[in-house]
Amino acid sequence: MDPTQINGRTSDFPIDPMFLERWSPRAFAGEPISEPELLTILEAARWAPSSYNSQPWRFIFARRDTPDWERQLNLLSPFNRAWAKDASALVILISHRFMRKPGEDADVPSPTHSFDAGAASGYLALQAIKNGWFVHAMGGFDKVRAVADLAIPKEYQVEAAYAIGKRGDPSKLPEALRVREHPSPRLALKDIAFEGTFGRRLDL
Repeated sequence: MDPTQINGRTSDFPIDPMFLERWSPRAFAGEPISEPELLTILEAARWAPSSYNSQPWRFIFARRDTPDWERQLNLLSPFNRAWAKDASALVILISHRFMRKPGEDADVPSPTHSFDAGAASGYLALQAIKNGWFVHAMGGFDKVRAVADLAIPKEYQVEAAYAIGKRGDPSKLPEALRVREHPSPRLALKDIAFEGTFGRRLDL
């Protein structure tokens, strides 16, 4: 079976092209995104798997040219704000630190809330690329201020921020970012997948 080749990337085994089409640009076009278009992307994230179906993820979004845009944009670090200002939407992902198991009467700490939110994050990014949008995840933002500015309850953990938009002209970026504006490679499968015990390399 032939590997998949897209975007200058080649998989070790054949996979759906969307996995190679997805990458994280910083040059966005600055065009608006409609609420239904954005909610379609978040709808896909809603269907991610989670421990005990606890669904700990929550999304707080702001679309450009709306009253909430500047507040969310100003949470980003200066570095990220400089390019994310041209995105179509910003999303803050948070996750509930507690869950209630079936048949129980009280919440207990959830050991997998961040892991589960990560699954939702992946669904979000893949639905976006299928719909012609790109997503760039960010850790560089003020999480403490996000709690206050976005009225996030104390039982939630702030996980990540996302810029969503159509691809723009890379020449708008500073030179240091312009040279990085392309899909990145990945480690070979034999470097990350081991049969039986850690480090037992596959003969690929």
